[in-house]
Amino acid sequence: MASKDRILRQKEETRTNILEAAYAIVKEEGWQGLSMRKIADKIEYTAPIIYEYFSNKDAILRELTGKGFMKLGRELESAKAKFEKPEEQIEAMWMAYWDFAFTDTEMYQVMFGVQMNCCSEQCDASKTPYKLFTSVIAEIMKSSNPTEEVIKQKYFTFFSVIHGLIAINIINKSDIMATINAQILKDAIGGIIKSIQ
Repeated sequence: MASKDRILRQKEETRTNILEAAYAIVKEEGWQGLSMRKIADKIEYTAPIIYEYFSNKDAILRELTGKGFMKLGRELESAKAKFEKPEEQIEAMWMAYWDFAFTDTEMYQVMFGVQMNCCSEQCDASKTPYKLFTSVIAEIMKSSNPTEEVIKQKYFTFFSVIHGLIAINIINKSDIMATINAQILKDAIGGIIKSIQ
């Protein structure tokens, strides 16, 4: 029994090492630099060993995407928990979303397809941010008894503006733009909140 546990633990460690190596390569070289051979070289394994854990590069991207959405979900929940008023929660959550995009830019890129193809298969974890945001939007709008469709539209209003600003900043990195866009972000969040109250 102990040897089975040890084997399972070793397999999980190898899987984790593969994902960590893949992400380290991406941080150094960008997504276009990622290959199964480079991952194998980085962890000092042969490429066929990598294929025992992941069928191809897309499988690694899907796994990393899922981990990214789980991390983003935790950060959004943490931001929400700091406030009681839904208007303050939604602002804190969108600011946490913005911060995530720039502290973990490569992960954001694969999750949302900025300057690359995102994974074609959506993972279950990708629904978490949407559910967190729409629950707070519904709370803000509860006096008008909005339909799910209206709540969804308001979410996509927020998402379109904020994701657009993030994409602009990722593609055109500039300290001046970052400062301007930070103010635009705050103004946009505030304006959208006022429109849904």
